[in-house]
Amino acid sequence: MNKSKNNNESEVSKGKLRFSVVCSSNMNRSMEAHAMLQKKGFNVRSFGSGSQVKLPGPSPTAHNIYSFSTPYEEIYKDLVAKDKNLYTQNGLLNMLDRNRRVKPHPERFQEYKGLSDVIICCEERVYDQVYECYVLEGKGR
Repeated sequence: MNKSKNNNESEVSKGKLRFSVVCSSNMNRSMEAHAMLQKKGFNVRSFGSGSQVKLPGPSPTAHNIYSFSTPYEEIYKDLVAKDKNLYTQNGLLNMLDRNRRVKPHPERFQEYKGLSDVIICCEERVYDQVYECYVLEGKGR
């Protein structure tokens, strides 16, 4: 029994299990988890489950909207051009700086064709979207 447990731990440490972390826009929570798990040697990907990437804007009713294929670098430059001070103060530029060091652009879970052994959803609404894609639509990973 101990030997089996050690083999499982070994598989995880070697990154054989495929982890996916999902939040709404693949910007904040999923990317923080992605960066941390990757740093620890896990085989991890991160995704968003929304229809587009939605970031805070200059007011509660004004948002910055991007497609999932928009590179983090491009989003960073766009926000700097719009209001560098605002987006520095609210932490978006720091977050995007981290993101662009982890991967090129946000990815949408529903478009991913690969496999995941473990899917971590960062909120209940995201879980519902992943469940719908994974189970109800028959796109098992």
